[in-house]
Formats: sequence, C-alpha cells, structure tokens
Amino acid sequence: MSATQAAARLGYIGLGNMGAPMAKRMVEWPGGVTVFDLRTEAMTPLVQAGAGPADSVADVAAAADIISVTVLDDAQVREVVAELAANAKPGTVIAIHSTIADTTAAELAEQLKPQGIHVIDAPVSGGAGAAEKGQLATMVGAERAIYEQIKPAFKCWASLVIHAGEPGAGTRMKLARNMLTFTAYAAAGEAMKLAEAAGLDLQALGRVVRHTDALTGGPGAIMLLDSTAPLAEDHFLRQAFIHTRGLGEKDLSLALALGESTGVELPLARIALAELAAGLGVPHTTD
Repeated sequence: MSATQAAARLGYIGLGNMGAPMAKRMVEWPGGVTVFDLRTEAMTPLVQAGAGPADSVADVAAAADIISVTVLDDAQVREVVAELAANAKPGTVIAIHSTIADTTAAELAEQLKPQGIHVIDAPVSGGAGAAEKGQLATMVGAERAIYEQIKPAFKCWASLVIHAGEPGAGTRMKLARNMLTFTAYAAAGEAMKLAEAAGLDLQALGRVVRHTDALTGGPGAIMLLDSTAPLAEDHFLRQAFIHTRGLGEKDLSLALALGESTGVELPLARIALAELAAGLGVPHTTD
C-alpha cells in the first residue's frame, strides 16, 4: 500500500445490517473514517470505536476521499450520490455497495465524470457475519486505476476483492452470483419436499447437505471455466466433467423416479436433468 493510499480519508454512509460492521472494520484505517446515518443511534457505537461523526451526507463529502454507500435501493443511492456530488472535490471515489439495477452505477459514473468524481459499484457477498470478520467478497465495477486505488481500503472488510470490469460490472456479477444462491434455495426446498414425502428427517438431511457442501464446495466447485462453450476434446476437465455428468444424470433420474412414486412434483430436478450436460460443457451431442 502506497503512502498516498494509506493517507486517503474514508467515509461511510448507511450503517445498517451490512454497513455498520463494514464501517467498523475501517476505524483502524490510517486516514480515518467519517460515518453518517440518519439514525444517530447507528453512529454512536462507531464513534465510540474511533470513527468521526458527520451531521450530513454533505459533511462526509467534505471529509472523505473514498466514500462507501450502503443504502436501501436505487432511489436512495441516486439521492445520496447527488448530494455527495454537490459537495465532493474532484478525485473523490463514491463506491456503491447496495445491490441495485446494473445500469445505475454506469449512468451515475458517466454523469459525474466531467466533475472528476468517480462512481463505482462494489456490491458485497457473504453476509453480516463475514463483514464482522473482514471476510466479505466484493465485486468492483471501476476503471482499473480506480480499482487499484480503492483496493487497500476495501481489504479492511473484504478478504476477496475482485475487479469485475467497468462501472456496472460489479452489480452484474453480484446478480449472477445471487441468482445461483436463490435458485439453489428453491432446489433445496424441492429436495426437502421429496425427503419429507419419503419419510425422512429433514433436519438430518440438512446436516448432511451442510457437511458435504463444506467438503465439496457446493455449486461453485464446477465454476472453473472461462467460457460456457463445450469443452474441447483435450480440455483437462473434460473427462472429470463427463464422469460428473454420468453421476448427476443417474442420481437425478433416480430422484425423479422417487418423486413419481411418492407423488412429489420436481420441476427443478427435471430442468437440471435436461440442462446438466450443457451446463458442465459436455453435451451429449459432442461425445
């Protein structure tokens, strides 16, 4: 970390479930952190820990070089960024950590570029517990030079800082990541219906799933490719994924048969059986 990076003054706006633990991790930053929330009681623990209090968004703009924003939605993001832009100096970086529309950060970045203000999107993944421990992942949409500028500060609360691309790319990556999460939740619900109909203990099943996902890595274990195109014949993962395809299609077929016998509809399992081969990059048509 360069001396210039270390001297950067940080700001944090929005001290809710995620913002508060993230801001708390910034208190020890050499340049200090200034915090603001509409709720005074949200600022108090951070001020007691060493953060500087602000009376308004404008005060944060005046005090900080890199400003993090974690508010509820696009409308609040636009409102906060407008107030920051009216008071910030050229060179200020405004980092949006809220999950918003993928076009919002790009639009704001373009609007404020003539002022020399850099708007970036840096949504996070991992939950409040990871924020407390400094173990979040953040996906940054920014020009490369700005990404390098903010990375040391973001390391206060993130153990994985990824450059996703230009402004807007961070949000697009977060949406893809969360799509996987919530689709998996729906699949978990479907698996529980099948297990319940088969007379199984759902809590015992949950223990097995959590245990084995911790060992295998869950869905992310197959996300090792740089393209969704079918794997070449000489690709180092091709035979392993063909093996996985065979196991998956066998087990999905058996699960669907159990669903038939117990009267449980399994629409996601049917989709998985149809799409697994292509998803692994080893469709049957290329064998």
